[in-house]
Amino acid sequence: MGDGGQRRRREYWWVTLRFSLLLCFGEQISAQIRYSIPEEVKVGSVVGNIAKDLGLDVSALAKRRFRIVSGSNDGLFNVNEKNGILFVHENIDREELCDAGGACVIDLKIVVENPLEVHYVSVEVMDVNDNAPIFFEKNVSINLAENKPPGARFELQAARDLDYGTNSVRTYTLNQNEHFDLELRDSGEGDKTPFLVLQKALDREKNNTHSLLLTAFDGGNPPKSGTLNIKVTVLDVNDNQPVCSQDVYSVTLQENMDIGKVVATIKASDPDIGTNGEVEYSLGRNLKKSVTEMFLLDENTGVIRVKGPIDFEEVDIFRFNIQASDRGQPPLSTDCRVIVKIIDVNDNKPEIEVTSLSNTISEHSEPGSVISLISVTDKDFGINGKVISTISENVPFELKPSYKENVYSIVTKGHLDRELVSHYDITITATDCGQPPLSSFKTLSVQISDVNDNRPEFSQNPVELYMLENNVPGASIFSVSASDKDMNENAAISYNIVRGEGKLNDMASFLNINSDNGHISALKTFDFETLKTFQFQVVATDSGTPSLSSNVTVNVFILDQNDNAPVILYPVSANGSAEGVEEIPRNVNAGHLVTKVRAYDADIGYNGWLLFSLQEVSDHNLFSLDRYTGQIRTLRSFTETDEAEHKLVILVKDNGNVSLSATATVIINAVEPKEAFAASDVKSSVKEEDENNVTFYLIITLGSVSTLFLVSIIVLIVMQCSKTPDYSPKYLQDTNYDGTLCHSIQYRSGDKRYMLVGPRMSIGSTIVPGSNGNTLVVPDHRRRASGEVRAELHI
Repeated sequence: MGDGGQRRRREYWWVTLRFSLLLCFGEQISAQIRYSIPEEVKVGSVVGNIAKDLGLDVSALAKRRFRIVSGSNDGLFNVNEKNGILFVHENIDREELCDAGGACVIDLKIVVENPLEVHYVSVEVMDVNDNAPIFFEKNVSINLAENKPPGARFELQAARDLDYGTNSVRTYTLNQNEHFDLELRDSGEGDKTPFLVLQKALDREKNNTHSLLLTAFDGGNPPKSGTLNIKVTVLDVNDNQPVCSQDVYSVTLQENMDIGKVVATIKASDPDIGTNGEVEYSLGRNLKKSVTEMFLLDENTGVIRVKGPIDFEEVDIFRFNIQASDRGQPPLSTDCRVIVKIIDVNDNKPEIEVTSLSNTISEHSEPGSVISLISVTDKDFGINGKVISTISENVPFELKPSYKENVYSIVTKGHLDRELVSHYDITITATDCGQPPLSSFKTLSVQISDVNDNRPEFSQNPVELYMLENNVPGASIFSVSASDKDMNENAAISYNIVRGEGKLNDMASFLNINSDNGHISALKTFDFETLKTFQFQVVATDSGTPSLSSNVTVNVFILDQNDNAPVILYPVSANGSAEGVEEIPRNVNAGHLVTKVRAYDADIGYNGWLLFSLQEVSDHNLFSLDRYTGQIRTLRSFTETDEAEHKLVILVKDNGNVSLSATATVIINAVEPKEAFAASDVKSSVKEEDENNVTFYLIITLGSVSTLFLVSIIVLIVMQCSKTPDYSPKYLQDTNYDGTLCHSIQYRSGDKRYMLVGPRMSIGSTIVPGSNGNTLVVPDHRRRASGEVRAELHI
């Protein structure tokens, strides 16, 4: 292009900005901008500053993903994320993009996120005079009879210019001659058709040919031109031309008509006779390519038939001429105007375009949150192009129409809960109003993302733990587990023991828990004799933000083991050893009570049930030992030959699985009756004082133990009764384990006998060897005992 073209480009380099704020709802903001640029501008040329025109923050464009998301020709343009400038990305040729008629507008959709904004940009490509008018035929021959009267007109080939508006063909000129002039007629389609007009009668004898030059000029500055060589041959007399039966043949035709279907029949008559009156038909000169592709003309009959597929969406009306010519020499012709209007048929399904913002949405999204944008189009016309859009039922989403017809937003219409439904398949149905209606479907998959809205849950609360005393420090004693309906980090649970001040948490400092799996270990050994029950709390906390937690109470019951040996209460010597000396008269009869060995075991039940036996005795025939009471009695009377001193070693052992024992030594001296009486009086006064003191302390000790025991039994019974019927011995390694809770202590002071008994025990009751009458039985899952303790004691 020369300097004149560059000046014209600068003159056309103008931009019209039309901005209108059209819609603002939810998180979506839409606006429309219109720019105008000339074609053939350099790649990289600035079209306009979208960010400035929309008032967007330039520094946040990249972070907000400022971009072009749609447009059939969006590759021609691009945007700069740094400054918001829209620029030319590829060479723009208006003639390739758009038809010759009408404005050439390219629609773009601009999107920025966080928050979502959708802006529509229209770029009108202005025509530049870069094409010269051309004639499809460079040379045209016209035959004219010499008797053609002045004023006769002959249609010439019209020039075509790919440019638009003032840059298209504006005028024609004919070279100077004496016989012909040029006349221009409006074609009805926005251009002019040149006609050659005979101004002066022809004389074949003087000149049988005439050479003319037709020049077409466009309206550019400077104008461009094209030429057509016309050769006029003067023939002899065929002086009547055919005449069409109608000035205009106007017909209607449905699209998708069958090939070969008759469209219209052209009739022309010629009053001449012979070959001069025979009429043949041909398509006119100035035809669009679409006419020759769609219609077929029978040159002998004038019948027009369908040749190709008729599509209303491509062309809705055809206008063309049929030339009727006789066969005279020279032939005469006339043009018959044909207008074919196409009737639309509902043959196009609606098209659904989806712009998804994200396929994931939080379960805590508020109703009305936008998840996607859709637009629906239908190429059909009128009622066939009217579309009704619906969304699938039974989903918490709805279609919300926008300012523009057939443009919708998919928004939430209710609260979401991932724990109930984590995935939705949303089906969009678009149905036109044609007969029969046509439909299209589009399915969107939406995932519901998790929010930490569920606390960890324990399957049972409170939890009961039965464990044996003398556990190994550091070993696992129990395990707790909680579940969380959330997922991923919101369901990752850590465990901690509640620690703090107060009686409830006294024992928590001796416990440790694995925060990952809930395994609990004891840092110390528990002793049933000092601690029988305690409780602590475990808190389960998830890893969500903010985190949620819940507590479970663990009630711990310590079960007794045989870990205490019997303690000899009597006899006890001054140095603390279990030795004593008893003096009896030699004249006592058989069955005389010599003394009673008294012992105590800190364990309970069978572990604390004591049996007495003679481990060593000087004379087996002289003394006997009651294995249950520890009483030593004479079996017979003393004789002169019996020794005066007898030594008895008494073995006292409990009834544990692995029994523990202690021994006591009793020295029995047989003395004369008078000596025994005197010694008995002295010892009686001393013993009475000592026994009174011992009895007092024993009563206090046994009373305290009994009180503690009764409280433990009551607590256990209450807790057993408060449980649900579905009892499961989850944490008992052996459901048939007998935890002995009864406690018995026997001792004798002179002729007085004492016994400490547990619940439902009575003085004078009998212990049946081998029974578990004083043992608490832990029930299995089929039944639950009330924790009743039964014991039978005998003194």
